[in-house]
Formats: sequence, C-alpha cells, structure tokens
Amino acid sequence: MLVKNHWLDRCRRAVRMDWEELRMRTRQEIAKRSDFLLGRMGVRFMKNGGAPWSQGCGRFFFWSEEVPQIVDWLRERRPEMVEEIVEHAEQICRHRFDLLGYEGVDYGAEIDWHLDAVHGKQVPLSAWFRVRYLDFDQVGDSKIIWELNRHQHLVTLAKAYRLTVEPRYAQELFRQWYHWQQQNPYGRGINWASSLEVAFRSLSWLWIWRLLQGCAEVPERFPSDLWRALMLNARHIERFLSTYFSPNTHLLGEGVGLFFIGTLCPGSLLAQRWQKRGWQIVLAEALRQVQPDGMHFEQSIYYHVYALDFFLHARILAERNQIPVPVTLNRTIEKMLNVICSLHAAGPLPCLGDDDGGRVFDPRRNRVQHLVDPLATGAVLFDRADFKAAAGDIREETLWLLGIEGAKQFEKLFPAQRAASSFALKSSGIHVMSTLKPLIQQLVIDAGPQALGRAGHSHADGMSLQLSVNRQPVLIDPGTFVYVGSGTERDRFRATGSHNTVQVDGVSQAEPAGPFGWQSLPNVSVNRWACRDSFDFFSGSHDGYNRHSVQHRRQVFFLKPHFWFIRDVLEGDGQHQLDLSWHFAPGTLSTIPGGVMFYGAKKTALTLLFTASHACSQEISQGWYSPVYGKKERSPVLRISAQAQLPAEFVTLLVPVSQASTHVGLLQPFKEKHSGVPVRSYQYSIAGSSDYLFFADQVGMWQYGSWSSDARFLFGSTSSGKNLNRFVICDGSYLEVGGRRIFSAKTAVVRDEWLFDTRVSGLDTNETAAPPRLSHTGTGPKWAYDTAIRTKVL
Repeated sequence: MLVKNHWLDRCRRAVRMDWEELRMRTRQEIAKRSDFLLGRMGVRFMKNGGAPWSQGCGRFFFWSEEVPQIVDWLRERRPEMVEEIVEHAEQICRHRFDLLGYEGVDYGAEIDWHLDAVHGKQVPLSAWFRVRYLDFDQVGDSKIIWELNRHQHLVTLAKAYRLTVEPRYAQELFRQWYHWQQQNPYGRGINWASSLEVAFRSLSWLWIWRLLQGCAEVPERFPSDLWRALMLNARHIERFLSTYFSPNTHLLGEGVGLFFIGTLCPGSLLAQRWQKRGWQIVLAEALRQVQPDGMHFEQSIYYHVYALDFFLHARILAERNQIPVPVTLNRTIEKMLNVICSLHAAGPLPCLGDDDGGRVFDPRRNRVQHLVDPLATGAVLFDRADFKAAAGDIREETLWLLGIEGAKQFEKLFPAQRAASSFALKSSGIHVMSTLKPLIQQLVIDAGPQALGRAGHSHADGMSLQLSVNRQPVLIDPGTFVYVGSGTERDRFRATGSHNTVQVDGVSQAEPAGPFGWQSLPNVSVNRWACRDSFDFFSGSHDGYNRHSVQHRRQVFFLKPHFWFIRDVLEGDGQHQLDLSWHFAPGTLSTIPGGVMFYGAKKTALTLLFTASHACSQEISQGWYSPVYGKKERSPVLRISAQAQLPAEFVTLLVPVSQASTHVGLLQPFKEKHSGVPVRSYQYSIAGSSDYLFFADQVGMWQYGSWSSDARFLFGSTSSGKNLNRFVICDGSYLEVGGRRIFSAKTAVVRDEWLFDTRVSGLDTNETAAPPRLSHTGTGPKWAYDTAIRTKVL
C-alpha cells in the first residue's frame, strides 16, 4: 500500500509539471543513472591533466601575498580570535567536531565520512540517487553527515597553520582531504546526494587552496588533484541543479558554487560557462527570493541570513574580478541588511521559521546572536554607520572578505545607533512594536504569508508573537531542534501549540505533510496597523481553523512604554477546545493573583495577567526550546485552556518591570449598562488609576456606561480622581464621556493612508478636543487619535 501511494503521489506531481520542468527532471533522471554506470565501469569524468592555476587565475577575496598581513592583524588586534581558531583546530586534529548544535562529536581514529556519529547510523555506499536521506531509520540525520562533509573544518586547520606555522595542522588537513577522496568515489554515497552540499564542499576547498597556496606543507600533487576534484564537482552541480527540486537557498548555493569554481579555476571553456551560469543564478535568485521589504521569501530569519551570506560572498568576489555588479543586487543586499539592523535595534533577532544550523563562513557561529555578523561586512560595503553600531565589532569574516583596507574602513566609521521605533515589514508581515525608555522593549508579531510552495521551512505560527526586554528574550519561539528523528520532535517544534498563540481542538493551523511541507496553509490578514509615538495598534486574523469552522482574530495594543494588551477572539459555531500558550525563555515562572510573574536573565521580569469570556484553567509546565539545531533545553510554559462555546475570547496583559513588584494590578472585564452595537470592554487598575479598553466588532454607535462613541477601538486612561487624562481612538468619529463631547470629526471614514495624531493638555471639561493635526503616513487605520486631556469620568 505504501509503495502504491508513493507512485500515485509521483504521478500526481508529474501531471502538475509544465513541459520545461518535465524535460529537465527526465534529463536529470537519465543523467543520474548513466553517470553511475559509467563510474562503475571505471570511466574518469575529468582527466587529470595539469592544473594551470597560473593561467588567468581569478582573484580570490585576497591574494596569497596578503595572507601574512591578515594573519599579523589578527595576532595583534584580535588575539582572542586566534586563540579560538587554534583551540578549535586542536579539537579537529583529535577528530572531535562541533556539528550544528552537537559539540565535540567523536569520529574516532579513522573518520567515517558516511556516519551520523550522534545517532550511530552509517549510510551504505550505494548510488547517490538511491539514498533516502530523509529516512532517519536508514541514514540517521543527514544534516549531521553533510555538516562534516562540507569540510569547513579544513578551513579552520588551514587558518591555524597560517597563524601558528605548526606543520601538523596542514598535515592533518591533507590527510583528511585525501582520505575523503578515497572514501567517496564519484556518484556513490550520501555525499553526492545534494548538489548544495557539493557546492559547500567546493567553497571550502577553494578557501583551503587560497590560504595555503605557496606553503611548504602543500603536497606537490595537490594542485592537480584539487583542480580535477573541483571540475568534477562543478560538472555534478551543473547537471543536477535544484531548479525544480529546491528552488530556494539550495539553488542559490549551487549557483554560488558554480560561480566560484568558474571564476577561480582557470583555463577551460567549461569554467567560463560555469561562471556565467552561476552568476546568472545569483542575480535571478536575488530578484526572485527577496521580497520588496527585504525579507527572504522563506519567512525564516535563519534562511534570510543564510541567503544574505551567499549574496555577499558572490557580490564581493564578482567585484574583485571586475565583473559588473548590478545596482539591483546591491539594493537587494542592502535591503536584506536593513531587515537585520531594524529587527536588532531594540532586542535580539526574533526566531521565525526554521533554524538550519549552518553558515557559509564559520559554521560555529550559528546561534541567534551571530546572525548579525553580515552587518559588519555590510557597514564597509555600503558605508553604513548604523550597520556598524548594530554589529558592534568587526568580524573575522569581514577581515578575510575585505582585507586590511576593509578593516581600516570599518574602524573609520563612527557608529551611529539606529533609533529603535515601531515598524512593519509589509510584504513579509512582520510587525514590530518597540521603545527604548525606560526599558528597552520589543514585541514582534508574525503576521506574514507562509513561504511559497509547500512552505517547507515555515512554522504553523500565524500571528504568534515574541517579546524581549532589555535585549533579553522573554516570550520566545521554541526553534527547530531537528528536521528528522525517531520521534515527533519535528512536528512538535513547528506546531501551533509550540508558539505564542491560540490552538483550536488540539491541532495546528496547518497540517504537516512530511518534514518539509504543509497542507491547507493558513492565510493571515492584517486589518489594522497604527504606529505612533505614544501607542501602536495591530489587528489581524487567519483562517487556519476554517476546517473546524473557527476563525482566530488577534488585536494587540501597545501603550508605550507601559504595557501590551492582547485580545484573542475565536469566532464560529459549536463548542471547541481552546488552548492559549505562552512560551517563556529559561527562567522562573510563578503564579500570582490573576496571572503569572516571570524572572529571567539579567534581572528581566514580566507580569502577565489574563482574563477570559469563559471559565478557563491555567497550567505552568516545563516545555522545550531549541537555541540551535540539534540542541534542546527546558523552559517554562503557561497554558490557558478552556472548553468553550464560540464566540469566545482570551485577554492578556504584558507588563515589563525592572524589578520584582508586589503591585501588579488587576485585569478584569469592565461591565456597565450597554446599548448600540456589541462592545467588549476591559479594565486594568493599578495604584489608584484605571485604564479602559473598548472593542466594537461591528461598525456603529455604542454607549457603555458613561462612555459613548462609534470607535472600533477606544482606550481611555483615568487618574486616581477619575479624571480622564488620555485617550486613543481608532476608526471612530467622536467620543463622549459623561455626556460631554470630548472629540469629534466630520467623518470617520477617510482613506487608509490618513492618520491623526496630536496632544492637547489642560483641556477644560466644557471644551472639545482641539482640531487634530493631519499627517499622511501611507499606511495605518482609518482613524487613530491620541490626546491627553482632563475631564471627569462619571
């Protein structure tokens, strides 16, 4: 039955292909088998010949003569980097490797290049296209095997040799390189099963050659052997491009591999073709994979940086070799850097989508704090002082890519810290609410579309949010952990229940379809986004639970810098199991009246209060989060659950505090006599003052106690004497309090790009608000008005 379903699925996919895809896939299938048969017959695909490295050899990031200068700079200016490189090289010599999140993985006296040493699984040396690399039972985790076989650790050995002039580092490097060649005949085994991995390995080999060129420890035959091996790699990449299989970072990385080999390997028409084809792929993918707001189309921060690294390396190499760099590529790269810089302005980068665990330059720099590394290189390329401020210090990668002159340019830049402000990345749906005083705070809402195709690296996290305070994570995304495994970790970590949002009936917003796909992907809509100096307001919805006849709406109001108010509304028919989850960073989570108190790193504290329209239970448990691929740690989770008849809603208040406080306030529904369209109202009281929030889910006038308006959202703040001293109105034309007209406008419906914002102080109870100041923002709700006034609430 499984075999029958497998072939049925393949037939369905074939029917959906256009002629060009069908032609290319058929050609690749024929090429796979012909290459394998010819290889078994002893045919050599690339003849040995000489390696004319000196004949028109392209320029690497640095000339071999520049290496001693870079080495001296590292020794003098960054001795800690040198120490780390040498320490890592010592570990490599003992065949202990840091692979993804697995540290010190022991591969024994003789390295088995086909072994997942973490799980103890070895892959047979069969035809590469028959290796089922996503079958954990057969191969283990292929990412672990591939990470070792990228040979980035050999680059570390080469750098250690240049830094110490210790022959044993170079000798170990060449022992491993030649051992790999013996154990990986062309076309056989898992290490030929991914063209991206072949490209990665090629980049490492080119780095090795350019670092060691001219050194006494280089074997006499190595240049010739390396040339033939690179030619074979490029041939394989070109024949088996992921044009239709994985047209994402796989195709991009393969294009970069072709471009590097074609540019740096001399003397053949094939090299010219590879250079041209690789550069075409890089330029085309820059246009296709990057959204107008600068975010990578995988909707993953990690894959965003992954792609950015590829673009940066290819762009710099092209410039080094007098290949024209289009303005469009520079603009794309700068936009991608802007995304990182903006998201990093008031907190750590949020974890959105999958964490791949690998890097293009240094695979050990794979934690979230390392994902700002490209900003150091970008600061020099684009003369951006704000990029330097965000990066903090120069990176080793920047030094090797741009040389001593690049380092000098970096030092000349005066760091200009970008002012943190709320903003939205419209195409990718990332909405950020932030402020710097008195605490640095940032809340990120993921309200974007799923990635194209099967959204293989997206999570079922529509409208989930993450929060950091004083640059420390507080409410977190759980990460990825693994792509394959013996259990259900892959689906559990990317499920809705593992994110800070509402899960309905115990299922995710989308249904998993294998480790890299989803069925019935949800559509997320942003209905309102107001971003002002004193407040932010977000309103969105998704249809991920339409199959259960349920729609989820989420509204977030940020009164800067005091609190976030989050309203989750579940609409539909019948009774449903509703679970609202809040995943906290590692720390202490304890129950307080009306909610919980969290204490995290560096004295970070958060009060979370909640209420609901129905009876609910709360549970604090220990969940899991993954800081890097392959590693998971315990962290506290608050889950608020109810079996409720729809419509139903949860309300959550997040109050960052600088230290422990016994005065956390009270959040409760505000109940008064009501007339007009339906309205939900809530009251937050603390230290004698009260804040009121009104939500009208229909257009029309309403009266709620002494409050009267036609606003879809209204916020009012009162002092201890019940004086109204501030209000915010969205999508409304008037406000009356206690029978007095506080605010009025001629119309409540203006084009979405108009937004009102003003402040009026000392307003007498007999006055209406002064005419607001009209400003054009380009986006935002129909009306948003914030003013400070004084009038009595009856």
